This record gives sequence, C-alpha cells and structure tokens, in this order.
Amino acid sequence: MFMRHYIFAILSICVATVINAQESYVIYPVPHEQVAGNGSASFTKQVNIVAEAGIDDVTINRAKQVLSEHGITPVVASKQVKSQSNLFLGVDGSKGLASKRLESLKLKRDVFTLNKYDRHILNLASQGGVAQVTIVGENTDATFCGLASLEQMLDRGADELPCVTIYDYADVKNRGIIEGYYGVPYTAEVTKDLFRFMARYKMNSYMYGAKSDPYHSRYWGDPYPASITADQERIGYLTQDMMRDITAVAHETKVNFIWAIHPGNAFANAEDPQVLDKIMTKFESMHQLGVRQFGVFVDDVGVPSDPAIMKLCADNLTSLQQRIDDKWNKNDAAAADTVKPLHYVPQLYAHGWVSQERARVFYESLSSTPSKINIYITGREVWSVPNNDDLSLVSSWLGRDLSWWWNYPCNDQDPTKLFVMDTYSNFRDETHINSLTHMERQLNGAQTVIINPMQQGELSKIALFGVADYTWNNRGFENYSSWTAAIPAVVGESRAQAFKKLAPYLRYYDNDALGYKIDRYHVSIERGNPSHKSLLNEMREVNNACKVIKEMEHSCNESDRLFYNDIRPWLLKLEAMTAEAIALFEGQNPPAGNYDDNPAYQFEILGGMGEHISLSVRNAEPSNICLPALLKWLHEQDTIK
Repeated sequence: MFMRHYIFAILSICVATVINAQESYVIYPVPHEQVAGNGSASFTKQVNIVAEAGIDDVTINRAKQVLSEHGITPVVASKQVKSQSNLFLGVDGSKGLASKRLESLKLKRDVFTLNKYDRHILNLASQGGVAQVTIVGENTDATFCGLASLEQMLDRGADELPCVTIYDYADVKNRGIIEGYYGVPYTAEVTKDLFRFMARYKMNSYMYGAKSDPYHSRYWGDPYPASITADQERIGYLTQDMMRDITAVAHETKVNFIWAIHPGNAFANAEDPQVLDKIMTKFESMHQLGVRQFGVFVDDVGVPSDPAIMKLCADNLTSLQQRIDDKWNKNDAAAADTVKPLHYVPQLYAHGWVSQERARVFYESLSSTPSKINIYITGREVWSVPNNDDLSLVSSWLGRDLSWWWNYPCNDQDPTKLFVMDTYSNFRDETHINSLTHMERQLNGAQTVIINPMQQGELSKIALFGVADYTWNNRGFENYSSWTAAIPAVVGESRAQAFKKLAPYLRYYDNDALGYKIDRYHVSIERGNPSHKSLLNEMREVNNACKVIKEMEHSCNESDRLFYNDIRPWLLKLEAMTAEAIALFEGQNPPAGNYDDNPAYQFEILGGMGEHISLSVRNAEPSNICLPALLKWLHEQDTIK
C-alpha cells in the first residue's frame, strides 16, 4: 500500500489570508506557505484528471493512485467536466489549461522565481461546492510532489475540505537515503517499500552502495548473478531480476535510484589503464537493469597525499562523466535512456582527518571536474550533522555546492542499538554524534542531503520522516512535532500510541523512561512506605504495547510485516523482560530469563567490505541500562514490597 490513513487536524478558515503552514492542513513535510481560500469543497465520486502535455505518465499514474486509494474513481480526460471534480495537472509557463487556471484564479506565481527546488502551487477551490484541484509545478517532477500534499489532504476524507492554496518548494535539491552502512543490505522488498514511503513524503534520491554487497565492492566489475542461493538471499545478495524490479519501482515513485560502484584503489592506480573500461562495462549492465544514475565510491581505502594520484582521480572522474554523456546523453537520446550526473564519494570525505592545508589541496584537486558531478562529504567528522561551517569551508575549495552523506541514524557501529526517538534524542543516544548539535535553521550550500540509515530499513523510516521534513523546509522543522507525526505515518494510527509508549524502551538508554520511576520506588522503600504500583503499571503498559506491535507480524499490509521483521528481536526481548518484572511484582517468583543466549533475541549482521566480509550473530539490547538491573534486584529480594 502506498499510503497510511490517519486523520489530520483541520481548521476551517473562510477568509483569504496567509496562515501558518500547519494551521489549515497538517501536511508533512511542512509546506512553506498555505493561504486559506473561501469556504469548503467536496469531491465527487468520479474525478477527471486533466493533464497538460508536459505531465508524464508516472505523474498521471500517481494521481490515479492517490484518488483511487481514497475511494474516488479517477478518469483521465482531455478537458474538464463542469458537473464533476477535476484535477488539473500542469507545468509553469506551458500556457496549458492548468497553467491558465492559475491566471484565472489570480494566484501569485512568485514561487517559481525562487532559487529553490521542486517548486509548485496546489489550489483547492470550490465550484458550487464541488472540489476543483489545480497543481502546477516547475516541471512534472514538482507536480508529482504536489500530489503528495493532496494525498495527505484527502486522508481526512473527501468531503467539506477547506479551500486553500499551497505555495511550496524544497530547500535541498536531492533528499533521501544512501544505503552505505556496513551490514546486511536491505532486501528488495524493503527497498521498494522505502521508495513508496519516500514518494509520499517528497524524497527523490536513493543511492545504493551497500558495503557488504559483493557486486558493489569485491566483484565490482562483474554483473549481478541471474540466480542466488537461499543463504545468499538471507544476507542481502541481489539477482538481476531483483535489481530490475527495484529500478522499476524507483521509476514509478520518481526516486532516483543511484547505483554506486566501489572500485577502491583501482580508481587511483595508474598501472590499471583499463579501470574506466571495466566501470563502464558494469554501468552498461546496470543500465540494462533500469539504472539511470551512477555513483563512484573510493571511501575507506586511505587518503592520498601524492598530487599525481589526486590528479589521476580527478582525470578519471572527468573522463567517466564524459563517457557516460557520450554513451547515453547525446542530443538524439531517448529521454527514458538518459543518465543523470555522477555522484562521487572521495577518499577524504571527513575533512578533519587531515590538516586544513592538506584538505584544501585535496578538494582543490577535484575542482576541475565537471561542476554537475555531485561530490560528497560527511563534514569535519564521519558523524557530523549537516552544518553551514563545513559546507562553506569545503565548497570554497571545491568551487561548487556539496552533497552530504549524513551518517544518521546509522547503527553499523552500534548494531545492538536502535535509534527510533526524535532527532535530538537520537543525537544524544548515538555516541558518535555531538549530542549538543542543532539543525541549521537555514542550510546553505548543500544540494544533496541523504542519510545513511540503520540496518533496519523499516525502523529507519521514523528518522527518515524527520529528515524529509527538515530538507524540504529547514525553518519549518520542529523536532518533537515531526517525530510525533512520523509514528502514525510509519506504524499506522491504530498503533501509534503503543509505539510511542515503546520507543523510549526500545532504546539502549532507558534512563529517561524508567530510571525516575525506579528511583521513586527505592525512595518509597527508604521512607518506610513502599509502593511499586506506579512501576508495575508502567511495566504492564509497556508489555501491552509490545503485544499491539506484535500484531504487525500477521498484518495484510506488507509494510507492517517488514516492520515487525526489523523490530522482532528487540520487541520480543522487551516483552519478555517486562513480563518477568510484572510476575516478580505480583509475587509469582518466575525464574530469571535467559536474555544473553536466546535465538529469539538475536539477529545476524555482516561486517567488512570487499574481501573482508564476515557474518556474526548479535543480541538485541533494548532498555539495557535500567531494566536488567531492576530484574536482578527484584530476584534478590525475599519479598517485593
């Protein structure tokens, strides 16, 4: 399923006035501007989709999907039907029907003059109480983004919707995910599910560079296999058909699937003159599987200091881009076959590894490469949060805006931990991130911000939702409200409260959730008036919440089942520990649980890259600071007071 139904708050406003972006429709990412219209409008059971010539089939199909999933019958028409609702889709400056409607509605078009991305206008107007929707984007991709807002507007129903005009755009051009962690690559099912989630929240980029995929690194020159074993599939291997399926869904959701190759030191080896031929051969095989954008990774193989090697890397990168253009981007090339500019992750991606002078020389060596190539950094450090200081410094050497590989909420260095809280709580929990970091209110000089997520793709949606919100509208991002909205967007409205209860306990650090209650319990004992009622009630609530989330295992919704598969070891362990605590408080004297060597609470991980990939088993560690200590203490008591 593409969408999640949950009800958004509505504030009916009948006068035309500029209002706060969250006061009329609650939409995520937060729109830059909403202007309330006059009255309200309802959709007819059938809606005519009237698309201009500049609107592609993918956008039309998305419009049909949005309507049909809300119980509305879509009909593609060549002109409007006055007695019914119409959805007009167009491109700014086209002089087509949708664009002309903006003129007749006397709507301002200033949004199209801004130096921003995916700029569009969405207008919901009433024609005798019948809803008429117009979406005009700077291009068909921007109009596609506007449909994500319409989708969320319709989540509250198709009747009596307040009329509104939304002027919107993205602050960052490329927004999404880089699957670049050390660990088991996502399954094809998880990847496709992430694409659908990304389309709903206006993300457009997914770079695939899974370190443990041997056909990304160790066998980078070889094509993907036609078949794999069950054991290989279990640890993330992909076949050609799987990759073809992934790229098809990427195209359907307008997510740029960027397949990256990791040739390692071969890219900087003057004694291997055939390296570009090998890379192009691999790219050609990936193009046949549907890939239309490529990346080159040379990270984690050592930072060169020899000017000749740095020049060779720059020359190879320039030549590779030229070969791509000559192969696929000539004037007579079909639009569906063209390939977008390269993405490049250099050896020095964290500029603080070396002196500032050495960093300057390194990045200046890349300044001669074509400006359309996206060059990545992680900031001063590997785990830096996107910030203006690092962007300004490195871009001054490189001479262009940068792309940011953001290691968040990546857990490949802490694989037993989950980061499912709000952004700033995750910063505090992830010990590699500076816990005092705050998001810039206006991020400058980043054309790309993509996150390197957890090894649990479905759980990473919570953090991804917040990043989508931030990269679309820097100033509109509000940490806690964004996290609160993310939960029903990921697990559904009916389970939102249960997951919100669980989230602090799924963390490794449960001090905030549990520590205070345990302290109060011990104080009550010291004062001679022991009471464990509050603590017992807390354990019961958490245990019940575990049971609610467990229901996702058997859901008819694939996203739910994938989510449960991600969370299972942590969830089952938390359920068992809280059940044990409840039994102890109730005087049942259960045996101590086996939490260190129980397959139900374990999961497999891959480590390393290239020829050094290894598989190991680890234990999930939810609520690891306070709850195990509480259980141990309770078992040591003669009686529970």
